[in-house]
Amino acid sequence: MEDHRSIEYTVVVDGKPQGPYDLDSIKKMKILPGTFVRKPGMDDYKEAHEFPELRALFGFSYEQTAPQYFASFDQRLLASVIDYFILLLVYIFLLLLSFVFIDGKEERIAAGVLMLPVLPALKFLYGSFAECTAGQGTIGKRLLNIKVTDMEGKKISFGTALTRNIAKVLSVLPLFFGYLYSFLNKKQQCWHDIAANTLVIKDRLI
Repeated sequence: MEDHRSIEYTVVVDGKPQGPYDLDSIKKMKILPGTFVRKPGMDDYKEAHEFPELRALFGFSYEQTAPQYFASFDQRLLASVIDYFILLLVYIFLLLLSFVFIDGKEERIAAGVLMLPVLPALKFLYGSFAECTAGQGTIGKRLLNIKVTDMEGKKISFGTALTRNIAKVLSVLPLFFGYLYSFLNKKQQCWHDIAANTLVIKDRLI
């Protein structure tokens, strides 16, 4: 059994990480259920009520709460730009590959135009599959440390990911207002997030 007395905790006080403290020192501090705490080996901070030993020490009860760290519009936009850039490279490769079988300048131009719908189709399929994997997001999202979750921060199913990506039509029309709506939503959800009951969250490292 782990000896919690020997563990040293880092505690966020007034927005700044302080410590390390052992349990005896923490017992003298004003620790609230929502105070951010981290133990050695953890990549991220957790709230105090998420630690069994701190619940026992302070009499907290575990509170199942939705994630509070939501990806901003600019992070989501940049992730999408990265994804489309990668898909554009795939499109160019497929186009050049088609030129092996197509002769004539006009035919090649026509092929390039006709293949343009491949981009959004690839984005739809890739997004739907990537968001339900362990990484919970596309390459663009993973590079920015943001991920798609359900309302409790858990991995979503393929059906939910499919619904979310289909519902992006709602966010595009009219005039991308469904995306801009994230500025008015406290959880920074776009319309397709609301339709699928999903969140886009970011790491909460201090």
